[in-house]
Amino acid sequence: MIQFEHVSKEYEGKKVVSDLNFEIQQGEFFILVGPSGSGKTTLLKMINRLLEQTEGNIYLEGKNSKDYNTRQLRFNIGYVLQQIALFPNLTVLENIELIPEMKNWEKRKRREKAKELMKRVGLNPEKYANRYPRDLSGGEQQRVGILRAIIFNPKILLMDEPFSALDPISRNQLQDLIKKYIKNLE
Repeated sequence: MIQFEHVSKEYEGKKVVSDLNFEIQQGEFFILVGPSGSGKTTLLKMINRLLEQTEGNIYLEGKNSKDYNTRQLRFNIGYVLQQIALFPNLTVLENIELIPEMKNWEKRKRREKAKELMKRVGLNPEKYANRYPRDLSGGEQQRVGILRAIIFNPKILLMDEPFSALDPISRNQLQDLIKKYIKNLE
């Protein structure tokens, strides 16, 4: 499903990723571990082409990532950033529904799915749906970001330290949700 062939990335002449080769199969849970600055975030950004590799090729479902329309590629990849990236002018519900709306999902369908997911992570839709990100704790914002990334059932889900700002209960709820999500993909 995802394959790196001799992938390298340089910033200002310094290699942060060097001759990387690996393959991730569909349904596989793949975790990158390394110290800060070792290239983990860079690698994730290269998969969805927020960054281009300096050398090598990245294949998604057997096709070179450079052969995909960038917008369409990103529409099919869920991405949870380490730093919370909600749109401050959108409500919680609007943030979660954003990609399904852009993909022309029927309003009723996206609203039902968003509210169902909110309930599963302890965000009561009646209480949280119309709030803005500034009215949420860091952990609540992170949950909304994760829901936005999975609501449209992407084939690829990239997560950059998604649970770092969460309390243990929220972390467990979201880990369970992600496990169920992955199981449903298989």
